[in-house]
Amino acid sequence: MTSGPRPRLADPSAPAGLRVAVLGVGERSSIALHAVEGGTATIVAAVDPDLAARRRSVETFGSGVATFASHRALLESGMPVHAAFVTTPDHTHAEIARDLLEAGVAVYLEKPIATTVEDADAVLETAAATGTSLFVGHNMRYMPVVELMHSIIRRGDIGDVKAVWCRHFVGNGGDYYFKDWHAERSLSTGLLLQKGAHDIDVIHLLAGGTTSRVTAIGDLAVYGDVKDRRINADRRLADWFSLSTWPPQSQRELNPVIDVEDLSMMLMTLDNGVLASYQQCHFTPDYWRNYTVIGTKGRLENFGDTVGGVVKVWTARTTYLADGNAQYPIPGASEGHAEADARAVADFMSSLSCGTSTQASPVSARNAVAAAVAATLSLRHGATPQPVATVSPELSAYFRDATDRDPSQMVQHPFSSRELTDQPRTKECFE
Repeated sequence: MTSGPRPRLADPSAPAGLRVAVLGVGERSSIALHAVEGGTATIVAAVDPDLAARRRSVETFGSGVATFASHRALLESGMPVHAAFVTTPDHTHAEIARDLLEAGVAVYLEKPIATTVEDADAVLETAAATGTSLFVGHNMRYMPVVELMHSIIRRGDIGDVKAVWCRHFVGNGGDYYFKDWHAERSLSTGLLLQKGAHDIDVIHLLAGGTTSRVTAIGDLAVYGDVKDRRINADRRLADWFSLSTWPPQSQRELNPVIDVEDLSMMLMTLDNGVLASYQQCHFTPDYWRNYTVIGTKGRLENFGDTVGGVVKVWTARTTYLADGNAQYPIPGASEGHAEADARAVADFMSSLSCGTSTQASPVSARNAVAAAVAATLSLRHGATPQPVATVSPELSAYFRDATDRDPSQMVQHPFSSRELTDQPRTKECFE
């Protein structure tokens, strides 16, 4: 496979400055607002099949935004668009992303890249064939806690990584994932994919490898017993979310169809010999992630995953030592997820304006989906071990998978758009 044509603008004669569209005006669509913070981009269009959502987009993105009922209507309108944020339901990602990429529109695709390996590969193949820029929004790579742990590992403090364990306490799971389409296998595959792809990607980053074989177990342990159901298409998360809903069995108005697991555990063998585990529970009272990374010279573990938390490191033989041998406060200015969103979007926009590479790799995003799909298959077939489908060498070479690259190292991206990089540079391009 050749590298293909370089990315192109939808309309090279468009005025200077990036013209941005938002596809899917739901809970995640507001991340596109970060694209205009540098003053070099404008949100010009919003797309959603729901009339109420289109009306809401005017409130969110401004009265000058044009609205469309479908992404095809946007493309057929002839409106020049340089980049698009795709925050639609997961099962629509592949089709929408491929159409945009074929039209020469750079794509910020909310994670997961797709809900099947076949669709994920098809998105990568389209990006490679057209040369259009593709970024998958694995924003956890931009969370200060992840960057801190990664820097400790790369510095050699705990030696060579041999094991990574992740426990994910999804305390808001009932509200986030069991009152809409997330609860249906046909639309999400399962929560090891929809929710777990984040952490699988981080495990790959910290371990410096990619999952090659998995086994998993899981169950619909709690929410399947809640009989109060409702179609919530007319409502949004803010209409039903409440921390006062406890215990989880007291949840009401869950999605009519619930056939995904609310408790899952997977074991992973990585291609570099590292062993890893990921555990996810959607009915815990607390909501955070805990990583343990064990190396040949020590281990690290995070307590809290945002500012105010700490990463502890043990590097000497001892019995119980609560504080470890060293502690590193988790930096940041705000809640980790929101800060990571802003940094991820800034990285995407910089790649378009300045021609730099990004911390998040489309191939890494695809590999997270492949591991999650295999784990879900294992879970639903008696924990039988499953091989993980590998990406083609041609696609891996094209995207230069950045799994083991230091996030602080930004290099020139060989597939950046000449037209986009001919746009006026901001000062950030030279810092």
